[in-house]
Amino acid sequence: MRQTFSHSVTDIEAFKTSMLVWAQQFDEAVLLDSNQYTDTYNSYDAILAVDGLTGISTDSYEAFDDLKEYQHQTNDWIFGYLSYDLKNDTEKLVSDNYDGLEFPELYFFQPKKIIKIKGDKVEFCYLNMVSDEIDSDLKEILDINALPEEGRKEKGDIKIKMRIFKDEYFKRLKEILSAIHKGDIYEANFCQEFYAENVSIDPLGTYTKLNTISKAPFAAYLKLFDKFLLCASPERYLKKSGNKIVSQPIKGTAARSSSLKKDQELKDKLASDTKERSENIMIVDLVRNDLSKNALKGSVVVEELCKVYSFEQVHQMISTITCEVASAENPVDIIKNTFPMGSMTGAPKISAMQIIEKMESFKRGLYSGAVGYFAPNGDFDFNVVIRGILYNETKKYLSYAVGSAITAKSVPEKEYEECLLKAKAMRQVLE
Repeated sequence: MRQTFSHSVTDIEAFKTSMLVWAQQFDEAVLLDSNQYTDTYNSYDAILAVDGLTGISTDSYEAFDDLKEYQHQTNDWIFGYLSYDLKNDTEKLVSDNYDGLEFPELYFFQPKKIIKIKGDKVEFCYLNMVSDEIDSDLKEILDINALPEEGRKEKGDIKIKMRIFKDEYFKRLKEILSAIHKGDIYEANFCQEFYAENVSIDPLGTYTKLNTISKAPFAAYLKLFDKFLLCASPERYLKKSGNKIVSQPIKGTAARSSSLKKDQELKDKLASDTKERSENIMIVDLVRNDLSKNALKGSVVVEELCKVYSFEQVHQMISTITCEVASAENPVDIIKNTFPMGSMTGAPKISAMQIIEKMESFKRGLYSGAVGYFAPNGDFDFNVVIRGILYNETKKYLSYAVGSAITAKSVPEKEYEECLLKAKAMRQVLE
């Protein structure tokens, strides 16, 4: 059982910063932050979970079955992540590419302490065993005024390397195009890794900088002992609210401009771009098919198709697909039947994932996976892990990856430029 306590705060942004500083004392912490982005389906503006009472960490073998059992046994809030390579649990696939990060394929924990923010209201939701700490924790958070001094310091130069170089990228992209022209697939999300070895970073300070310049609606800070995700994701993977399921895939990216006129032109060009629209529509069809595995008959609806939204760094083309499910549907099964998300694979899904594995030079791991939570009533909300920095503090290995959707109309040079555009924010905060 949990005890709740509500408190009003005048400066929410300052409170969130202080809350995250306070969370560093715990081995397990997850912050999900909408950055006050107005979204029809947001349950919270931000939610923080810390201090695991119980947890589950697995490889991909029977991972979803293990998660289902854990979620049922706890019958409580659980927070964590699903790595992309859980594809090997849902299909007969493998992941043989280089893995410099060595994160578990799946990790969830049952937090002793949860803090939810909605508007100017802060709600503390603590397990009974620690409910007497609410007042002291609130005071401790309110007494924190800013990031600690070490959070502002750079720790030496970070030399970012590319796992494959430009010529090799073009060579592999052309092989993907050949598969498309032969009719093996229609679309593939082809990604590349940027990495640094023997580096020490301040995860909290790095996340704060990334979040400040991106202000993404599905930002996430994840700390699990020595492993970190610092994520400025603009994309929701899947949300369950009651009997309603919502998926909001992104396909289509354009740069922003400081000139209002030029910025609007870039936005309008993206909205009318036939190549970008065809990419998006292919994934919408895939998502509709995935959702139909659990949906009530006739309930799958495309609420928005190819609508362009503007964020701090980029314009994005987003579609919204919803459906209704029966109350008896298991929440983990709903995720398993749609995972990995179509926006990060391609179509047809299995064939695209097979080609991705051959063409990419790194194991995706948590990149293009999902971070989020399950609530006690079976509701859930997960982002897509993109525009994020992954860091193994013990190995001193840092990685971020970017990709683009390859279709028959793809121009290699433009796909490469799109990858660099998506990498801009991560490179900026690191270098």
